[in-house]
Amino acid sequence: MLKLLNRNIEKLIEMLQKSQVEDIAMFLGSKKRMFFSNFFAGIFRGIGFSIGFTIITAIVIILLQKIVLLNIPVIGEYLSDIVEILEMSQQK
Repeated sequence: MLKLLNRNIEKLIEMLQKSQVEDIAMFLGSKKRMFFSNFFAGIFRGIGFSIGFTIITAIVIILLQKIVLLNIPVIGEYLSDIVEILEMSQQK
């Protein structure tokens, strides 16, 4: 019975070491470390969002330009109306 208990305790200790509970506890205990980690994570998420949005917008603009060049009647008229509205709003 005592051997089984010792074996289970050793397994528990090994699992805790593998899961790095000590590192997580130190991280959560340090407000300064947690603040800077979250601060930089937020900055990089914002940069990633900006880059992703720029790429997707560029792809949409390129696709719209190709659609206009194909001169599809329904879509072409719709897009030309949008362009006219934008030009009129810029002139005012």
